[in-house]
Amino acid sequence: MAEESLNDVLGGRRGAIEASLPPLAFGVGWVAGGSSVLAGVLAALGVGGAVAVWRLSRGHRPLAVVISLFGVCIAALVVLRTGRAADFFLLQLLTNAASALAWLVSIAVRWPLLGVIVGAALGQRTRWRKDPALVRAYAWGSVVWVMQYVLRVAVFLPLYAADRVLALTAARVALTWPLVAACVAVSWWVVRRTLPAGHPGLRNPVTV
Repeated sequence: MAEESLNDVLGGRRGAIEASLPPLAFGVGWVAGGSSVLAGVLAALGVGGAVAVWRLSRGHRPLAVVISLFGVCIAALVVLRTGRAADFFLLQLLTNAASALAWLVSIAVRWPLLGVIVGAALGQRTRWRKDPALVRAYAWGSVVWVMQYVLRVAVFLPLYAADRVLALTAARVALTWPLVAACVAVSWWVVRRTLPAGHPGLRNPVTV
């Protein structure tokens, strides 16, 4: 098997850290502004815009940058509409619930999303699906990602219901890069353990 890990293939550390900055800015702005929703939104949009400019300057794909900034803008619009600070995290709660369901369905229909993502990153398109061992390994690896999203929902939901803004901010940061790092590491271990001995690795699907 190739020595590279899923972290090498997916390169998720920087993106996860960047994604946690606007919510952190919202929490800081909300506190600094005396529980002002507007102050929190302005801080989040300012940081989100700065991150977007920095990512573009580093050669990131414009579409990915726009989608990330769009998420911050939607969260800002929601919280400005409702006036409830916790609603800034509502989009995150809903997307994690939807992601858990999507990953679970992908496993059930034998199109595990971990395989789809890694296959696309490696330029394989759907060639990996012709390798039953890879499909099985990606399915078990995808279970780890389902658990990641379920954990976030389990933490975010009671905090959101209790209107715990600072706790939501802390949870949003703690369950971004550290959780993603753990998820990538564990799912990589699961994939490696599931593949049979002698399998040539992710880059070399064995077609039958």
